[in-house]
Amino acid sequence: MNSMVLLGRRINLRFSNCRCISRFICDGSSFRNNGDKNEVFSDEEVKRSLVFGFDSDGKDIVEEILLGVSSSSNEDEENDEEYFLLKRRLLPDYVSDTDRVFKILQQDGIGFNTILELNNLGLSVSNKLVREVLLWILKSVNHTNKLRCARLAYKFFRWSAQQDNYRHTTNAYHLAMKIFADCQVLNVMKKVYYEMTENNYQITARTFNILISACGEVRSARSTIESFIKSENFHHRPFKHSFNAILHSLLVMNQYQLIEWAYKEKRNGFPPDILTYNILLWTKYRLENFDQFYALLEEMGRNGFVPDVHTYNILLHVCAKANKPVTVLQQLNDMKNAGCDPSVLHFTSIIDGFGRAGNLFACEHFFKEMIKTGCLPDVVCYTVLIRVYIEAGDLEKAQGKFDEMFVKGQLPNVFTYSTMIRGLCIAERFDEALTMLEEMESRGCNPNFVVYSTLVYNMRKAGRLVEADEIIRQMVEKGRYTHHLSEFKMYKYRR
Repeated sequence: MNSMVLLGRRINLRFSNCRCISRFICDGSSFRNNGDKNEVFSDEEVKRSLVFGFDSDGKDIVEEILLGVSSSSNEDEENDEEYFLLKRRLLPDYVSDTDRVFKILQQDGIGFNTILELNNLGLSVSNKLVREVLLWILKSVNHTNKLRCARLAYKFFRWSAQQDNYRHTTNAYHLAMKIFADCQVLNVMKKVYYEMTENNYQITARTFNILISACGEVRSARSTIESFIKSENFHHRPFKHSFNAILHSLLVMNQYQLIEWAYKEKRNGFPPDILTYNILLWTKYRLENFDQFYALLEEMGRNGFVPDVHTYNILLHVCAKANKPVTVLQQLNDMKNAGCDPSVLHFTSIIDGFGRAGNLFACEHFFKEMIKTGCLPDVVCYTVLIRVYIEAGDLEKAQGKFDEMFVKGQLPNVFTYSTMIRGLCIAERFDEALTMLEEMESRGCNPNFVVYSTLVYNMRKAGRLVEADEIIRQMVEKGRYTHHLSEFKMYKYRR
């Protein structure tokens, strides 16, 4: 029997009898007051993935830091919208090739030869032009114009492919697929996908995500997974093998049942590594299958796997959310003894877990403990603690931590502001919320849609209808989130 890794006692380098881990997770007491390694993600990359994955509405934000993987596909489309809107704001009077193309597409109909008019423009088609036009169409899709948008996208996609000195990129295929998926024209989406495979384009995790998201039934999703497992041109970097890439993609989409099915049915030929086990552990936790969670820990030990920083992160979060502070303290000590020093990411996960358990005392204790160990809280950690205070109804402490950030040299990001604005709205301190909106913009931090919708919803609820409509008007005039305008019911925008 190998040496043991215990949550409440000593954590050595190998898992063996992990029933002890189960026991410590369940039995810890609470505070009285309430080959190829997969270590391709640096701490900074992990931190970045949490920052961009933070959801100020209080949804789970630790998914990515716990596993050390980002949901980003590392492709151009991740930044397309911000780039596009920024360009429109900076050059409002400039008529680009994109504008001319879109003007023609808008005239498409009976008696209008769209292809001829596009040819008459005499444009030099580039990757940039195709990306901008497809993105424009994608952002125009709503429940009333789906078929029209799909038709325009198909015509432009085919026309551009026929132009000299131009060849579609993988990104262009993905944008086209996303349009057809959003327009619910799945037969065309699949046709574009098959064309990608026939022309030997790289089939990436982004391709997989679009296809799975568009699947309307479990059987269709499973067949898609099977085809990707068998695919020879599935681009799965930086993962050790395609199976991990598939499991991770399903994790990003919260498809936990499909993760279980895929691992059970298709794991032959794909021996698990530490990343595989981390994904499976998180899946069992999210599905609340704790017997299987502990059994999986035992299996890791039997197979001789060394826990990495992300395995520890998962276990710390599970213990914290189960409101077991003593167990968390023991595990932090044992991590150090095993040569794995806890970082700000570990403490952030702990604070998040105790916050969800409603143990404010533990959150504050581990925040102080983090600083004592030499880990300085970053913007993400502060934002998590601020959210905990907001959800506990302690706006003054939240404001105190917000002010402390500046003193400590940590500038709040859009999620920090969003959380504070939500707290101010809950307390009906709307003038302060509007001041904070102005402050974040003056600091070059653009509000996201959650900020606008939070302000509008709460102001309407409080009967401040004129001010709510003014926020929407400002949002539209700044060219932000106009494709979400229909979500603000009862609002009519007038130029």
